[in-house]
Amino acid sequence: MLDQAALDTLFVTARTHNVWLEEPVPQAQLEQLYNLMKWAPTSANCSPARIVFVQSEAARAKLAACMSPGNADKTRAAPVTAIIGMDMAFYDKLPELFPHADAKAWFVGNQPMIDATAFRNSSLQGGYFILAARALGLDCGPMSGFDADKLNAAFFAGTTIKVNFVCSLGHGDATKLFPRSPRLTFEQACQVL
Repeated sequence: MLDQAALDTLFVTARTHNVWLEEPVPQAQLEQLYNLMKWAPTSANCSPARIVFVQSEAARAKLAACMSPGNADKTRAAPVTAIIGMDMAFYDKLPELFPHADAKAWFVGNQPMIDATAFRNSSLQGGYFILAARALGLDCGPMSGFDADKLNAAFFAGTTIKVNFVCSLGHGDATKLFPRSPRLTFEQACQVL
């Protein structure tokens, strides 16, 4: 079992950040982040998440133009913002990723199943992405306030990828955090049957 310090880093004291210190996030750390999160479980190992790390000034401005007004400035100011996308043709990789069955045949022509599988599993991978970032000493600012059509056109035109959510990365300014919001208790959220 992880010690309390590790649990705090990943969960208890971790916060969603909106204001960032001017510390860069090197590409080597982004690669390390991906190489941890790629081990997230997905159904039939489908691994639909595709990530664009937005880091340059020009790319940040392009992304900020796709964000809702409350998210544009913090996206522009973040050292890196990851666009967590979902490949809607993820099943093309199944012969490689799940070679012991003809899993591709489960999906071809079944758009509702493709949509649900891509969204559910890229979201799961996105959760692991946040945990991996925190484990590597980065703070996260996940967001869903954006114009999906505009973002898809700006970053995924001509591909089979669509945005799921975005997550800024860096070293957050803890002095700018507002008080932590409450969470539901075990009794409010859970049942044991």
